Amino acid sequence: MGVVVLVTGVARHLGARFAAEVRRRPGVDRVVGVDVLPPGVPVEGPDGPAAPYTFHQLDLRRPAVSRVIAEHRVDTVVHLSVSATGLGSTNRSAVKESNVIGTMQLLGACQKAPGVRRLVVKSTTGVYGSAPRDPAVFTERLQPKDPPGGGFAKDAAEVEGYVRGFARRRPDVAVTVLRFANIVGPHADTPLSEYFALPVLPTVLGYDPRLQFVHEDDAVAVLCRAADEPAPDTVNTGTFNVAGEGVLLLSQCARRLGRPTLPLLLPAVSWMAVLARQTRLVDVSPEQLRLLTHGRVVDTTRLRETFGYRPVFSTPEAFADFAAARGPGLLPPERLAAVADRLTALLGPEEPAPAAPNVVPNRPRRPRS
Repeated sequence: MGVVVLVTGVARHLGARFAAEVRRRPGVDRVVGVDVLPPGVPVEGPDGPAAPYTFHQLDLRRPAVSRVIAEHRVDTVVHLSVSATGLGSTNRSAVKESNVIGTMQLLGACQKAPGVRRLVVKSTTGVYGSAPRDPAVFTERLQPKDPPGGGFAKDAAEVEGYVRGFARRRPDVAVTVLRFANIVGPHADTPLSEYFALPVLPTVLGYDPRLQFVHEDDAVAVLCRAADEPAPDTVNTGTFNVAGEGVLLLSQCARRLGRPTLPLLLPAVSWMAVLARQTRLVDVSPEQLRLLTHGRVVDTTRLRETFGYRPVFSTPEAFADFAAARGPGLLPPERLAAVADRLTALLGPEEPAPAAPNVVPNRPRRPRS
C-alpha cells in the first residue's frame, strides 16, 4: 500500500499548493485535506496521473480529526494550519485556540493512531523573538534571550513544546519541525506582505533591521521533502531553519518595492500599529513591530548539510519575485537606483552587503570590574 497524507490548513495558499504538489509524488495513494473552511484555491493535480484527493471541513479543535485519520488510514500528517491570522475570524483568542488547542487535538489523534509514521509541523523563526540583545545569527540549538511574550510567535513556541512531548511519547514516529522565515512570493498572504503593500512604509527611527525571506516555491519543496523518506546521506527528522541565503535590510526592501519610508519614533509607530489593527487596515502585531525594529537572522547550515536542501531562491531573489508581483510603487526602483548610484559616486564606494549568515553568534561580554 502507498502513503496516505493528511494535510491541515488547505484553505490557505501554501496548504493548497502543497496538497496539489504532493498528489503527484510517487508512492502517494491519497491526499486528505482538512480545514475549517473550503479551500479558496482549488487543490488541482497537475497534468498527468495524480493521487485522489478528499476534503473534510472540520475544526481541529474538535475530536472529529481522529475519525478522519482512522477512516483513511493516514500514515503521514503535515500540519500547516498554525498561522498568524485566522480564517473567518480576526479575534486573537480564536486564532490562539485554533493554533494551540487545534494542535493538541491533532497530536492526541495521532498518538492514538498506530498507523501514523511521520509528522511534519510548520513553525516559524518567530520563536526566536526579536530583541536588541539577540545573537547575530540564531542556530536551531540557541534559546532566545527574550522569548516571545504573546501573539503568533508564542503560539508557535507552545506548539513546538507539544510536538516535542508527542515525539517522546511516540518515538516510532518521524517528527520534523520546519521553522520558516517570512514566506514571500507572487501569492504571499502573510501579515508582513500586507505591511509591504502600504503606499508608505512606517519605520522606526534609527533602526534598519536585517530580514530573511523564503520563496513559496522553496517552502513547498521543503515540505514535500520532509513528508517523504529521506534521501541517501540525509536526515529529514528534527528541527530545521528554512530561509533563503543572504539578508536584506528593511531600507533595501523599501527601495526594491519603490515605497518611500516614514521614519518615526518607536512610540509613534506603536500607536500607528494599534490604530491600523483597530481599523483593520493592516495587521501589524507587536511581534512584527519588534521584527521591523531589531530584525532576525537564522543559520541554515543544517537545512543544507543535514536535510539536504539548498533553497533555489536566495533572500534577495525571493523578495525580488515578490516585489515584481506587487507592481511599481510611488518611487520607481529605477529612479531610486539612479539616485543611489549618484550618491555612491559622490560619497565613495559602498561596503558590500553581508554574505550568507553562517557566522558565530556573539559571545557574552565579561562584566566590568
